[in-house]
Amino acid sequence: MDNRSEAFRGVAGCLVVAAGGVAGMLAWTPYGRHGLVSGFEGAKEWNVLWLGLPVMTLGGMAAGLTLAALAGRKWRRALGAATALAALAGFGVAFDVLEGPPLACGPGC
Repeated sequence: MDNRSEAFRGVAGCLVVAAGGVAGMLAWTPYGRHGLVSGFEGAKEWNVLWLGLPVMTLGGMAAGLTLAALAGRKWRRALGAATALAALAGFGVAFDVLEGPPLACGPGC
């Protein structure tokens, strides 16, 4: 493999990972807007920003790494990136990082 081909693959991999990070930020945007702008009774949900944004961005980057590794047939790297993605998803679920403000509950809740 020559240097140009290797350089092209490296740049393409970086672009895929960057696109994954941007996709993660875009996926976070509705939650961030909901938690920061229209919080319950004017209260802002800062955990949406401090936990949700990094988890979604890193998750998008891990997904990009997984795809780039799979495209390059690097199975161990793909497995490692998929493991990181699963760990981020577990962290997000455990700490409920995309939880918005509590919903108003009527009688009988």
